[in-house]
Amino acid sequence: MREPGQPSLDQLRVFVAVIDAGGFAHAARQLHRTQSVISYTIANLEEQLNVVLLDRSKRKPTLTDAGKALLADARTVAQNVDGMRARAKALAGGLEAEVSVVVDVMFPTCMLVRILHAFQAQFPTVSLRLRIEAMGAVIQQVLDGQCHIGVGSWMAASVSGLDRLAVGHVQLIPVASPTHALAQLPGPIASAVAREHVQLVLSDRSALTEGQDFGVLGLRNWRLGDLGSKHALLRAGLGWGNMPETMVRDDIRAGRLVELPLAVDKGELYPIYLIQRTDTAPGQAGKWLTERFAEELPTMLELESSANPYAALGITH
Repeated sequence: MREPGQPSLDQLRVFVAVIDAGGFAHAARQLHRTQSVISYTIANLEEQLNVVLLDRSKRKPTLTDAGKALLADARTVAQNVDGMRARAKALAGGLEAEVSVVVDVMFPTCMLVRILHAFQAQFPTVSLRLRIEAMGAVIQQVLDGQCHIGVGSWMAASVSGLDRLAVGHVQLIPVASPTHALAQLPGPIASAVAREHVQLVLSDRSALTEGQDFGVLGLRNWRLGDLGSKHALLRAGLGWGNMPETMVRDDIRAGRLVELPLAVDKGELYPIYLIQRTDTAPGQAGKWLTERFAEELPTMLELESSANPYAALGITH
């Protein structure tokens, strides 16, 4: 048996059109060709592939088993070429191929979701690469050139080569499980008392923040690399710690966590900055994304303090 030949893109498009339109005549009208040309094109495609794609024994052509198997491939090829053409057109117009952004783990997820949805709708041909990091690792990703845009706190003001723009803050509050010993105490809870209990602390492996503590009160602390683990351990009653208010709001309402009335460490404002390299100007899509963060975050953060946007998006923690 001879090897299949090389089908053309036009042949594949006609094959898909015949199936989607429901026949040769409908496909001909859709493609502005004669029915004989459509029929001839399909016959040539079958000859190229060395298989019968359509059963013509009935009034309406139907897919053979081979046709069913190859239709998905034909669609994929046509769609990939369309996507490549759209991307090439965007690149020719000065639009970058990819934008990479690194976001601090403390940043409210619902806000990030809204902005990323808007970005994908605005720039469907631009690949978006997203990373979630903690503290100094956000700055490190931008400084090393691995990400174009950073959204996070500014931990190392002495770092040169970076531009920063303040866009708001995240409210951190001390919480613990209602079964935790600190939750049984009346407030205000003295620092000396809280210090005796295990504090769960978010940490990162960035050299920029290595050996530095931020908001650490407890003499005994567990260092965790991600906020999800910290959240789970807090709910399990294995320690206390500061968490973004938006992330634990539902837990507090449901009684799974309680806010601790500490005498001194009553929580803090975690500043959020847009961070970029000074020697790399953002492209059209990157500029749009940074402007979106800068313009909308203040409003979003204000809404965060008075409502629960997770409910509207169906996001729970």
